[in-house]
Amino acid sequence: MSREQIGLFGGTFDPPHLGHLILAAEAFSQLDLDRLLWILTPDPPHKQDQFITPVEHRLAMVQLAIQDNPTFELSRVELDRPGPHYTLDTMELISKQYPDADITPIIGGDSLRDLPNWNRPRELLQACHWVGVMHRPGEQEDLEALERQLPGISSKVHYVDAPLLEIASREIRSRIADGKHFRYYLHPAVYEYILEHHLYFQSETANPKS
Repeated sequence: MSREQIGLFGGTFDPPHLGHLILAAEAFSQLDLDRLLWILTPDPPHKQDQFITPVEHRLAMVQLAIQDNPTFELSRVELDRPGPHYTLDTMELISKQYPDADITPIIGGDSLRDLPNWNRPRELLQACHWVGVMHRPGEQEDLEALERQLPGISSKVHYVDAPLLEIASREIRSRIADGKHFRYYLHPAVYEYILEHHLYFQSETANPKS
C-alpha cells in the first residue's frame, strides 16, 4: 500500500488571499500530494515588531478560504502548543498524527537559501520526504553552495513552478487601510468576514504590537 503524501503550507495568513490559494493548488498538483495541511503560525518570531491580527480572526479566515477544497485542511499543530514553533518539531508532530504518510514542507526560495540557519536543519532534511520549494520566474538558488553546507539537500529539493503573483497580505492590509478596493484579491467569504469584523481598516502604524 502506497504511503499518503502530505504537504505542509505554513504562514501568518494575515489575511489569506487568492495568491495563497493559487500557490497551494500548484504545490498540491505538482508535488502529487494527497492532502495539503495549512499550518497557521500564531505568533511569528520574525514579525515581533509588527501588529498581527488576533489569531482567532486569522484562523476563521483560513477556514473560510479553504472550505470548498476537500484536499486542503487546517492543522492546529502550532495553535495548540506554546512556541517557539520550529519546522522540525511541527513535522515530528504531524508524523505522529499521520504515521503512514510522507511529509513535505513547502517553502519559498528565500527560505531555502536560509535553510542552513534553521533549527537543526540536518535533522529536518532527514525527517522530510521532499522539500517543496516555490520557484518564481527569475529566482535562482545556488544548490551547489547549499549542498556544501547541507549534504543531501539536492536530492530532497523539488521545485514547484509558481506564477509570479503581485499579491501580498501586507499590500492588501495597506489597501484596506487606505480605502482602496481589495475585494478581488480575496476569497469572497474572506472578503465578507473582513467587512463584518472591520479588520484592517485602521492603519497598522496606529496599532504597534505591544
